[in-house]
Amino acid sequence: MKIEDTGIEIDFAGQQKKKSPLIASGPCSAETEEQVMETAEELKQIGVQLFRAGIWKPRTMPGGFEGMGEAGLKWLQKVKEKTGMQVATEVANATHVNLALKYGIDAIWIGARTSANPFAVQEIADSLRGRNIAVMVKNPLNPDAALWQGAIQRFLDAGIKNISAIHRGFSSYGFSQYRNPPHWQVVVELKQRLPHIPLLCDPSHMGGRRDLIETLSQKALDLNYDGLFIEAHVDPDNALSDKKQQVTPEELLEILNNLVIREETGPNAASKNDLDDFRKKIDMIDDELVSILKERMKVSEEIGNYKKKNGLTILQQSRWEKILEKLQGRSESTGLSSGFLEEIFKSIHQESINHQEKVMRLD
Repeated sequence: MKIEDTGIEIDFAGQQKKKSPLIASGPCSAETEEQVMETAEELKQIGVQLFRAGIWKPRTMPGGFEGMGEAGLKWLQKVKEKTGMQVATEVANATHVNLALKYGIDAIWIGARTSANPFAVQEIADSLRGRNIAVMVKNPLNPDAALWQGAIQRFLDAGIKNISAIHRGFSSYGFSQYRNPPHWQVVVELKQRLPHIPLLCDPSHMGGRRDLIETLSQKALDLNYDGLFIEAHVDPDNALSDKKQQVTPEELLEILNNLVIREETGPNAASKNDLDDFRKKIDMIDDELVSILKERMKVSEEIGNYKKKNGLTILQQSRWEKILEKLQGRSESTGLSSGFLEEIFKSIHQESINHQEKVMRLD
């Protein structure tokens, strides 16, 4: 994907026409006027359309760098005047909103911590009634499509027409190769609920490492996302926040040039017919899977009756451990990842337990 070929034509009066992916980029935090202007000028040269920078930085622990506040808004105002790029920053309350509007900020985003708080979201939405500004809502920390939808809906109810969602991944406990695992299925659910809301991917926060940005960005484009929200800094190794997940403008250009934009539909009727044939096969296999699962649950109910008559517990831990052991061998022989198989069988096991519990409760 060549950077000069990208861009969503954005009308901040509320209309948005997709041509190719929007590229929003800039530093995690606005640190100094020189850092902001140098980064912006380099990003402008490679064709970035929307310059983003954090002015207020919510930190997990006190004592860290929490942003430059109003002084940073003056720098964003200067970026807009000098480069012609539109500018965006994160807000977390009505005071932030009023200051952003005062300095002519074109777009604001709602962070993951804030989008999880309906009271905070409503306060921001109320402060934007009658205002002409673009709003981007990041997913909440936990993988809850309804909570994300609710945050977006509050802005829609406030009359905000130019609104989009940013997928930055979800918090998790324990080891993961990602800082915030994607849980792509949550986004699929959100798109089903709000099909007309543009969707951007934030691979910087999702991966937490600059070497993961390209892979995650390609995955997002393959899933038909409308844009990318990538952190770039002229000197990322010395950044005051999130240094490991930021790239230089030069590195960003290389990443973007390596990306491939694919079409949602084929160029001709013949290719569409081929795709339809493949989908019919998928539909038939899915029908078979559902039928097999239905039969499996019937057997689970028979097992439930046996356990009830003989005074046995529903959960048989040793049996479940043997099933998990088998999955390792099946993973190697089928080419399916062990993680995928484990998630599938956990769901099947839980549904079996649910069916057996119903049997236990029957007189």
